[in-house]
Amino acid sequence: MVSTGSQTVLVAGGGIGGIATANRLRRRLDRRHRVVLINRDPDFTFAASYLWVMTGARRPAQITRPLRRLERRGIEVVIGDVTDIDPATRTVTVGDQRLTGDHLVVSLGADWATDRIPGLAEHGQTFATLGGAERLAGELRRVETGRIVVVTAAPLYKCPAAPYEAALLIEAGLRARGVRSSVEVAVRSAEPAPMPVAGADVSAAVTMLLAQRNIDYQPGRQITAVEPGSLQFGDTNERADLVVYMPPIVAPPAIANSALAADDGWIHADRSTLATAFPGVYAIGDNTHIVLGIGKPLPRAGVFAHGQAHVVADTISASISGAPTPTGFDGHGGCFIETGDGRAAYGAGNFYGDPAPTVALHDPGRRWHWGKVAFEQQVMRRWL
Repeated sequence: MVSTGSQTVLVAGGGIGGIATANRLRRRLDRRHRVVLINRDPDFTFAASYLWVMTGARRPAQITRPLRRLERRGIEVVIGDVTDIDPATRTVTVGDQRLTGDHLVVSLGADWATDRIPGLAEHGQTFATLGGAERLAGELRRVETGRIVVVTAAPLYKCPAAPYEAALLIEAGLRARGVRSSVEVAVRSAEPAPMPVAGADVSAAVTMLLAQRNIDYQPGRQITAVEPGSLQFGDTNERADLVVYMPPIVAPPAIANSALAADDGWIHADRSTLATAFPGVYAIGDNTHIVLGIGKPLPRAGVFAHGQAHVVADTISASISGAPTPTGFDGHGGCFIETGDGRAAYGAGNFYGDPAPTVALHDPGRRWHWGKVAFEQQVMRRWL
């Protein structure tokens, strides 16, 4: 049925998923309908480019835009922490405000849980935040000798390719500076193989990329503590002059403490429609837990948040206009794996494949690197 009155769509979260949802809704809905974006930070930063900040190829200002710029497009912007979500009434509490919508899209992402590993934040450096990547860039510029260890601090983290990209980019940077022969580079991952959800062929290909660069890789190594100059794995220690980490993640408190959360704290949305158990409430991106046929979750990656955003925006706009319900999210996605020297690999496929995901990794080339650059520019110039 076509809506004759004004309707309000609340989009909680201003990352890739939230921005894509709000933009698509605004393009599809008549201006009498409100689109309201809520985010705790006043700025959007393009997380996929944090690794380029780490290498010095980008300055923070190049990948940062004020969210208020969306207001020029007719999207209302509310800045503040989401402290409570009542999915039954589609109400979001932000500071002393209570916002209620006819539709609600939850895209709050995942929070870092760095404190789960003693000493990780104090004695390590991360590329997972903009500030962290900027600080790490300074540390890397000073490295002349020693041992750099890149670690995944837990099996569950954002962007499965990022730790391996980080190691490859760090290695390339050391070569460019002429100090690679004096610096060891190692990767220690808590997971059993690189990007295991993508399948054995992709894992083997990434392992080969690391080996070709003489990067010492060991999977299945869960760090338990970080001390100055060393990493602890249970009862064993390993030297590390510079620890570079991808932190563990947890669901944001506003989700974990709400009726939306399953026992594990995440939102278990329908994998096709992204609908929750509450009418008019959808969840996309990193705050969702979608179990694949192999029993593992869909990776937390921006490409999936982007695809899910389009599905949900089209579903909501169709419900308001009375148009047919669009096709659901099909699990297809791909990501670039920067390898340094102006090249990147590209992995893509169907993560909803039966009985297992069907993903292929294309060899590193300049066209994949420029493909990532093109997407970055599209987001920064056209979305905000």
